[in-house]
Amino acid sequence: MDENSSHFCFIKPIIIALVFALLIANVVLAQTPNDKPFRVMQEFRAAWIASVANINWPSKPGLTTAEQQKEAIVLLDLLQRLNFNAAILQIRPQADALYKSDLEPWSYFLTGKQGKAPEPYYDPLEFWVEAAHDRGIELHVWLNPYRAHHLSGGEESEASVVKAKPELVVKLKDGQYWMDPSLKAVQDQSAAVVKDIVKRYDIDGVHFDDYFYPYDSYNGGKDFPDSLSWNAYVKDGGKLSRGDWRRDAVNTFIERIYKEIKSEKKHVKFGLSPFGIWRPGYPESIEGMDQYEKLYADAKLWLNKGWIDYFTPQLYWKVNDIPHSFPVLTGWWQSENKKGRHLWPGMNIGLGGDDKNVDEVVNQIMITRGMLPESKGAVHWSIAGIVTHEKLRKGLLDGPYKQQAIVPASPWLNNKKPAEPIVTVAPKGNMLNVNWLKRDNTDVFRWVVYFKFGNKWSYKIMNRKDTNLDLLPFTTATNGKDKNFLSDFAVTAIDRTGNESEIVIQKVGLGL
Repeated sequence: MDENSSHFCFIKPIIIALVFALLIANVVLAQTPNDKPFRVMQEFRAAWIASVANINWPSKPGLTTAEQQKEAIVLLDLLQRLNFNAAILQIRPQADALYKSDLEPWSYFLTGKQGKAPEPYYDPLEFWVEAAHDRGIELHVWLNPYRAHHLSGGEESEASVVKAKPELVVKLKDGQYWMDPSLKAVQDQSAAVVKDIVKRYDIDGVHFDDYFYPYDSYNGGKDFPDSLSWNAYVKDGGKLSRGDWRRDAVNTFIERIYKEIKSEKKHVKFGLSPFGIWRPGYPESIEGMDQYEKLYADAKLWLNKGWIDYFTPQLYWKVNDIPHSFPVLTGWWQSENKKGRHLWPGMNIGLGGDDKNVDEVVNQIMITRGMLPESKGAVHWSIAGIVTHEKLRKGLLDGPYKQQAIVPASPWLNNKKPAEPIVTVAPKGNMLNVNWLKRDNTDVFRWVVYFKFGNKWSYKIMNRKDTNLDLLPFTTATNGKDKNFLSDFAVTAIDRTGNESEIVIQKVGLGL
């Protein structure tokens, strides 16, 4: 671990050479259960990166390709430095595309003109995926399935669904356009977009947020204007109430998306981040908006049915906010997690960078760990919080995110362990150079190098392209005199669904 680095001591090259000759001569394999290291920390640590209204990236429309890429790298480097392991990037904010698409136009938020490609040309999503994976960060794509045009979204191009397929959209009182979720053509359009992305890009997840039917404030408090499709349903003999009919349309779509993602690439996770309260009174002390009635989103059903791989209710309230209490809502959602999916709450980290708000974020992370020990994790709204607030960055890195972590495994997607890597060691100056290679064609996403100095096991998580790590022969104890010698090490492979290979320990004996 990094905390050992300050205690590493160097000894004369001639002694080091002798020590390593003895080390290498005495390396043996051992698999004694009592000698196994603790497992690597497993915790999903993600941040949302919003493109709508240029909230997070890119910072404004019309940046050059180099400027866009520089901003992306700054954000990914920050996540890597803070030991995050996932980014949720918004790539379809208004039936458009922050990637190369034959189905929808380039996004206004990218180039300043809908339908215009970046100059010089590049594919932003391809760039983000590659850069994220090189840093050991999963890249989840965030899409809005129904919003057709945002108020800040510039002029619609002729290829926009608003102009090309006006029969699929309605205009809300605030000026936004929304696709009608009940229409099969709308569902087909959004499903085709998802399938196209999953097929062509090496992404790790697909993500929807809380926007299904729009909040009624967008329509001046009036009901969603879907009378044409509703009347057609009734005329055809439909028996459901209008509310149930709307919910059924969304439910059908969610189930379809889950199945179609899995039919294309089983390892790609499907995540949802609905409004944090299902209905007032669930559980008893909870008050607030009723998403079941207002957004026609039966998020509890989706979790009950297991139509998702991870569930991220937006729990943007404080621990002691009694009507919307973070731990109370976390516990209730977990009680509805009938299929044992990942429950990774959404947290608001944009409240400020003072000590009080930093403590709130840290406390929520620790509460989540205690309440959800089988699959720890959190998603942070938004990355702006850690970009802006130095105290928050320090609070996370000195506190709950001090140690690296891998994304928890998803055994319902794949529970087969990858083969353990082929490991070799050799002296390298005053270091022990550990090398590893894949044993088969498994798609390895990360590597974990475990090492033991004295009685203490530590580990370092390496990225997919890493093939070696140098270890020093000993650390110096806190008293400044005693030496803790390197006695054991192991290397494991982590696959795309978080499975870890068997730990095969190599024992380093000094032979003295």
